Amino acid sequence: MKLSHLVAVMGLAAVGTAMAHGPSPKLLFRFDSGVGVQPFRSSAGAPVLNTVAGVAPGGAPWLISSFDAFIFKNGDVRAHGEGVLLGGADGLGSRAGPRQVVLSLFCRQAPAAGAATGALNLVPFNSEPAELDPDGNFDVRGALTDATGATPPLDCGNNVDNRPVLLIRTVAGGAPGAWFAAGLLADDRKADKGGRD
Repeated sequence: MKLSHLVAVMGLAAVGTAMAHGPSPKLLFRFDSGVGVQPFRSSAGAPVLNTVAGVAPGGAPWLISSFDAFIFKNGDVRAHGEGVLLGGADGLGSRAGPRQVVLSLFCRQAPAAGAATGALNLVPFNSEPAELDPDGNFDVRGALTDATGATPPLDCGNNVDNRPVLLIRTVAGGAPGAWFAAGLLADDRKADKGGRD
């Protein structure tokens, strides 16, 4: 493991240890694992692109071996991912073309009566681009902001039926591109899922 990754993992471990003693009042979300993209899903029995919040998937399956992210109420984000590699095509097992990643957080509207979840807002809160090394590892530091510079609102995912989506995306022409992995929200993201004090 490279020194920079060791330092990043130690930093996340320190935050995680502090979280183990109870949720931080400054924490908005914690993601503790990830899933790679499958480019297609089924809709009425026919394959369609696995688009999420208006973001197209990568053109082949992707893998991610581990992912941890802490998102704070002031918009700061600390994240570390490993093993973002192609899971298909001739580039299998490599990072292929992507050299940078961006995290995009999509908040969710309150569920309508009778609905399981609320609709995703299509305006993301993005991180700055982070380097993706040849082994598919990356570290993100900084803040999540929308196009106006605003950070995620405190009611972004403020109950169990209103979970946000965190996509790990390529960088295309300096802007966020296709998604090739997603973070999975930790079950213990908040002791009281009904509010954010």
